[in-house]
Amino acid sequence: MAISDDKLDRQARRILRQNDRGGYTVPTAGLYPYQWNWDSCFAAWGFSSFDVKRAWFEIHTLFTGQWDTGMVPHIIFHKRADGYFPGPDVWGVDRVPHTSGITQPPVAATLIRSIYEQDKRYGRVHMELIYGRLVSWHRWFMKSRVERGMVAITHPWESGRDNAVDWDSAMAAVSTEGVGEYTRRDTSHVDPSMRPKKEDYDRYLKMLYYGRESGWDEEKIREGSPFRVADVGMTFIFLRACRDLLQIAMDLDHLTPEIEGWIAELEEGVRNHWNPAGYYDSIDLRSGEFTGSLSSASFLCWYAGIDNETMKAHLEDILQKVTFGVPSYDPRDEKFEHLRYWRGPVWGIINALIGIGLNERGLTQLAGRLRKDTRDLITEHGFYEYFSPVDGTPAGGDKFTWTASIWLTWAGPHAKGRF
Repeated sequence: MAISDDKLDRQARRILRQNDRGGYTVPTAGLYPYQWNWDSCFAAWGFSSFDVKRAWFEIHTLFTGQWDTGMVPHIIFHKRADGYFPGPDVWGVDRVPHTSGITQPPVAATLIRSIYEQDKRYGRVHMELIYGRLVSWHRWFMKSRVERGMVAITHPWESGRDNAVDWDSAMAAVSTEGVGEYTRRDTSHVDPSMRPKKEDYDRYLKMLYYGRESGWDEEKIREGSPFRVADVGMTFIFLRACRDLLQIAMDLDHLTPEIEGWIAELEEGVRNHWNPAGYYDSIDLRSGEFTGSLSSASFLCWYAGIDNETMKAHLEDILQKVTFGVPSYDPRDEKFEHLRYWRGPVWGIINALIGIGLNERGLTQLAGRLRKDTRDLITEHGFYEYFSPVDGTPAGGDKFTWTASIWLTWAGPHAKGRF
C-alpha cells in the first residue's frame, strides 16, 4: 500500500526531530554522529519548512566552528562519540569546539538566503548576524582555494563526493606508506560493497595526516600536497553561493563590488572546466590533466547560472538510460557502479540542486523529471542516503536528515522551499 504524502511529510519532520542533538542535527544516527557542514545547511533548510527558529539555531551552531581564517570546517565535534573514526584526536585541530581541518561544499549562502526570504521579518536580525561570517568564509575560498577561477580541494572529503571518479588519477599519486592500522566505523553500519574501498580510505587518511603535519597551513598544503584538484562541483556551488550572497548584501544595504568581482572571476573560471571531450569536468591541478569524469556535479551548471546545450543533451541521454536520475556518474562509462556511493547512485540533494537550476533556467520539463524521480524513490523506499538509478534499491544510512529535508522543501507535493 502506498504511503500518503501527508504521512511522508510527518515522517520527514520526525526524522529531523529525531536527529536533532540540541542545536545541531546529525546526518543519521550511528553512522554520522557529529555536525557535518553541508548536511547541517540542508537540515536548516528542512527545519525552515515548519520551525524557522530551529532553522536559524542550526545555522548559528554551525558557525561556532568557523576558524579565524574564515574557513568553516566539514565536521564540528560538539560531543565525543566513542568509536567514531577519524575523530577529533586524529584531526589534531587545537580549538574548541574541536573540528576537522578541511571544509565542504559552500551551500550555506544559498540555503540561508532561502530561509531568510521565507520570513524576512523574523530572519532580519539573524541574517545581519550571520552575513559577516558568510563573507569571511567566501573570502577564505577566494584567497586560499580559487585558482584560475576554479575552486581547488585538498582532500576528496571536501567535495562531499568522497570516492567520485574525479579523484581517481590524483589519488593514485598518493602513497599509503605509514598509514598503519585503523578500524573504520562506516562499514560496520553499511554494506562495505556500497562504500569507498580500503585503498581509497588509506589514501584519505594519508591526506588527513599530511594536513595535520602541516598544521593545516593552507600555504604549506598548496605547495607540498600531492592532491590538489579543481572540483567542478565546488566551483559551480561556490559561484551560486556568491550570487546568493550578493542578493543578501543588496537586501541588507551592504557594499557589493567585492562580491561582484568574485562572481566575475568564477564565471571566467567555469570556462577552464570545459573538457574538449564535450562536458564540464574537474582538473588535476598537479598534472594539469582533466579527470575524464562526467558526473552529477557536471550538471550543476544551471544551478550556477550557466546555460549549456551540450550538457542538456548529455542529461537527456543519461536519463533515457536509467530508471531514476540523476546518477552520480555517467552510466555509459565502464566505471559506473550503481550502488557504490558516488560512483553511480542517485543522491536526492544533488537532484534538488540540479533541479532548482534547471527550473530557474526555464528547463522545466527536465526539472520536473528529477523532482518526480526523487519523489518516487522516497515514496517507494523511504528516506535513505542514496539510491540505485537502475532499480531504486535504497542504500547508505536510513532516516537520513538531508533526504527528509529536500522532501519537505523541494521534492514532496507540499514542499515549502523558496525554489
